[in-house]
Amino acid sequence: MENTVPRTVEEVFNDFKGRRAGLIKALTADVEKFYQQCDPEKENLCLYGLPNETWEVNLPVEEVPPELPEPALGINFARDGMQEKDWLSLVAVHSDSWLLSVAFYFGARFGFGKSERKRLFQMINDLPTVFEVVTGAAKQARDAAHNNSSKSKSSGKSRHPESQPKAVKVSPPKMEDESGEAEEGEEEEEEEEEEEQGATLCGACGDNYGQDEFWICCDICERWFHGKCVKITPAKAEHIKQYKCPSCSSKRARV
Repeated sequence: MENTVPRTVEEVFNDFKGRRAGLIKALTADVEKFYQQCDPEKENLCLYGLPNETWEVNLPVEEVPPELPEPALGINFARDGMQEKDWLSLVAVHSDSWLLSVAFYFGARFGFGKSERKRLFQMINDLPTVFEVVTGAAKQARDAAHNNSSKSKSSGKSRHPESQPKAVKVSPPKMEDESGEAEEGEEEEEEEEEEEQGATLCGACGDNYGQDEFWICCDICERWFHGKCVKITPAKAEHIKQYKCPSCSSKRARV
């Protein structure tokens, strides 16, 4: 197990984010590798997200009770019994449940009070779930307000964030005054701006910030990705007539 055990709300949240990023990577950018490792002929396997933003498919630990809550057991057995997207969605749902159980295990172990548990849950709840990222549900819900305007600008083919509002604008630190009116006004403006932009989420890492970062849209599933997450540079994108994300590429290869 990990050498450092998170003990504060912030440390537990950072542990949660690292594990979550690893799980999202397994179910999106690394989906072909994940699919192959989930051989139904093998024993009961689990998908683990690790704090360093990596993942592994492995057997459950043998100790009882385990040091940490265990993920869903035997995910590989269902791999060939349903459509791939449904299987990935099911694994994503169980991964979300496991992430919460690990986070609140640490909270219980180190005696988090009611206010600390509430703060931890609020921090977690501000992030889209693994299921929402994998299925594109988060993107669909938040893109509804600006889909028409986005398509009119580039018909979904643009590969530069300048031409479409594809990231949340990071606001400068707020200046508080005695009445608090300025802060409230800025928060309202930020919420309105976020709603207008749709705050698109990266299909690989699930993050929705980094306005100046390069983005690319998959022409098959129409999800957007950070270029760095799918190893595509602006120069390389200029020579791509039809971009297919890792998930769509792997699906077509198996058909």
